[in-house]
This record gives sequence, structure tokens and C-alpha cells, in this order.
Amino acid sequence: MNRFAACRKIVRLAVDQKKLAQTRGFANLIGAKAPDFTAMACMEDNTFKEISLSDYAGKPVVMYFYPADFTFVCSSELPGYAELKPEFDKLGAQLIGVSTDTHHVHKAWKNASSELGGLADFDINHPLIGDYTGEVCELYDVIQHGDLDELACRAVFLIDADGTVMAEHRNAAPLGRNTKEALRMLQALKEHETTGKVIPADWTPGGDTMDSTTESVEEYLKKLKSKK
Repeated sequence: MNRFAACRKIVRLAVDQKKLAQTRGFANLIGAKAPDFTAMACMEDNTFKEISLSDYAGKPVVMYFYPADFTFVCSSELPGYAELKPEFDKLGAQLIGVSTDTHHVHKAWKNASSELGGLADFDINHPLIGDYTGEVCELYDVIQHGDLDELACRAVFLIDADGTVMAEHRNAAPLGRNTKEALRMLQALKEHETTGKVIPADWTPGGDTMDSTTESVEEYLKKLKSKK
């Protein structure tokens, strides 16, 4: 069995395990180990490279899925994620994009002019995985259903340095994301890991956090009410 066939076998095994978990009622991945995969990507310098999630073991990963290259809302999202990459870098995180296009189409989109719907005016500075077989999308259960196109939804997964999924968020294709929310969630994770505190709604760096106690909740709510 060659290396490519072996990788596909591993991915299919992981897909079968994911489907088994779903039949038991566990449709999300929160608290589970992020499924590993191997796929071809268009890298930030436009070269092609086979990468695996395990290549980034020991560091947080922010992985976002989107429906397709040369489309509408997607063209607004990728520059947003790329603009935030220096902030992800400061926190030691790896940013990865995924769609069911090929890595060749990713390269063409990155280098096409805006008149052609391309992103040449922007530095797309992180790997874009060409999941043209749909196997990575299956692993993360991000394919849309019903009357929506059978493409990836707008999903984001925050994976901690140990490989555990700590957050996931999904939008239907017509609904663009707040790209800054992925950064805020990473900042919240880092705050929790560093201090042991739990992170309240709408928190931003420097904001109040809480202990997992009734007294701490009471104190927080008093502060919240005083700001109204």
C-alpha cells in the first residue's frame, strides 16, 4: 500500500468513527480530540505542500472552513482572517483555511485580480487546504444540508495545544462571519489556560473574569449591573 492510499484509509477510518459518534448523539466535537488528516494545501508563498493537522501539534490551531473560491461572501472573509494573522502569531497559533476546491484553484484565486473576483490585492498569508475529496469536511461535519449547496458551511474550530476542540461555530453560506470572533475566542482560551479563570460573555482582553464559585458570579453581576 503506497503512502497516499494509506493516508486515505486512515481518513476513512476517522470518518467512520465520527459517523459512529454522531449516531450516538454526539454531533459536535467540543472536548474531543480534533480528527487528524493529511491533505494538499496552497501555502502562503503559493507553493503546494501536503500538510497534516498533527504538523502543528503543541500549538493552538484556528481552522476555518468556507464554501468555495471565487464566490461572494468568501471573498470578504479571507482578507479578514489574513489581516488578523499577526495577532494569531503573537499567541502562538496556526491559522488554516479549508474548502472543497483544489489547491490549484486556491492559487488561482489568490493571484487573480479583483476584477475577476480574485484576492491579488491581499496577502493571504496562511495555508489553504484543497479538500477536493471532501474528506476533511466529513471529519468535521461541516457540509451543509437541505436546500443549501452541498459545500462546506462557514465553520470555525479552535483547537488547543493538546489537540482538543475547545470551540466551534457554524454559519450557513449566505451569512458572513465576524472574523475577529475567532481571535477573541483564542484570547479567551489563553486567558483561561494562564489564570484558571472562566471567561464571561462578551469578554475582551483586560476585562473581568470569574472564578467557578457562586461568590465570584455575584461579584461579577454586581459590577455588570453598575455599568448599566
